[in-house]
Amino acid sequence: MTDPLALEPVLAPGERGRLPFNDDHRDHDERFELFEAHVQAGGKVESTDWMPDEYRTGVLRFVEMHANSELMGVLPEREWLMRAPTLRRKLALTAKVQDEVGHAQLLYRVAEDLGKPRDAMIEDLLAGKTKFHNVFHYPTRTWADIGIIAWLVDAAAIVAQQALRDSSYAPYARTMRKICWEESVHIMHGRDVVVTMVTGTAQQRAMVQEALDRWWGPLMQMHGPRSDRAKDRDLHWRIKAKTSEELRQEFLSIYVPRILELGLTLPDPELRYDDEAGAWRYGEPDWQELRTVVTNHGPRSQERLAFRQLNWDDTAWVRDSILAAQPTAA
Repeated sequence: MTDPLALEPVLAPGERGRLPFNDDHRDHDERFELFEAHVQAGGKVESTDWMPDEYRTGVLRFVEMHANSELMGVLPEREWLMRAPTLRRKLALTAKVQDEVGHAQLLYRVAEDLGKPRDAMIEDLLAGKTKFHNVFHYPTRTWADIGIIAWLVDAAAIVAQQALRDSSYAPYARTMRKICWEESVHIMHGRDVVVTMVTGTAQQRAMVQEALDRWWGPLMQMHGPRSDRAKDRDLHWRIKAKTSEELRQEFLSIYVPRILELGLTLPDPELRYDDEAGAWRYGEPDWQELRTVVTNHGPRSQERLAFRQLNWDDTAWVRDSILAAQPTAA
């Protein structure tokens, strides 16, 4: 198994109950029905289990994009490592960047078990064949951006990630428990940066407000457009547990009060809580901008992909040396 030792151990195949869809004597349709019933009843799937191609493809696509996002997500913050205002802030940001790269490594390992080599995943990312989250296509202009990213962008992410801790694909669910714990530390780091600045000088407070104004649009787009629960195959297979709108509503319910508590304002005059409906009302996000950005036409898309390509090329000799095939004995 590729799960890190820090995560709860996976039972050996002989210690698990024999799941009926793993029986080779059954035909495909029967195995499919048994697998579907198992998943919809809350059952877990291991990488060694039989699974329909549709399920394998769905999990792989989902985990691969998550891994891509963790890998690309360090680049906006990496740009500020040498510009952090104090040594303490530099160490905290360095630790956060290290964590995010580690999350990418864990997730690529999970995805590899589904049949796609890591080299192929990286090459598809660099070629624009696969995506990464919209928020990582934007520039970071001031130190306040670092606080907003760690506090609010990571918070929007963890709302979705917490719902993945019960994913039907067990290796992904276990990995998410570790990732969520570390992301919660990142959120506290970001909040500390924001609180320090809003209680500092007038200029620092203005920097935070300006950063919030710029990031609010991408934040509202982050979970994606509303979708029909009945037609969402990722929900059907219990790869994820909540719709995009449910995630957005959860984020707003938790973080709008916390933002307002700091005396900051939100750049959406339509944002309000509808007591009668029990939901947040807000100005419709710019979904065309989201589609443009995630197809690598964002403000920093090409620059960040170019950096990754350069890094990939520069480290080719390491991969060639370590992964080179051993000569066959005569």
